[in-house]
Amino acid sequence: MQGGETDMMYGYGPCDMMGPWMGVGFMWIVFLVILAVAAYLIVRSTRQARPGETPLDILKMRYAKGEITKEEFEQKKKDLGL
Repeated sequence: MQGGETDMMYGYGPCDMMGPWMGVGFMWIVFLVILAVAAYLIVRSTRQARPGETPLDILKMRYAKGEITKEEFEQKKKDLGL
């Protein structure tokens, strides 16, 4: 055998320059990105208003959770004309 044939037998030829696990690694990265996007969308959807929930209900819930201060609550309530 010549040098080029030996290289092709062991996966070091021009068609396999990235190694045998490149495809698997790339697929894991794609899988993790899809998983992260799905998690983001799920979290974001839980933060949106539920049917029948008014802006005042949302403000009250945010205030009760400690996400906004009393001053912010009053200002936002005033901004919404409530």
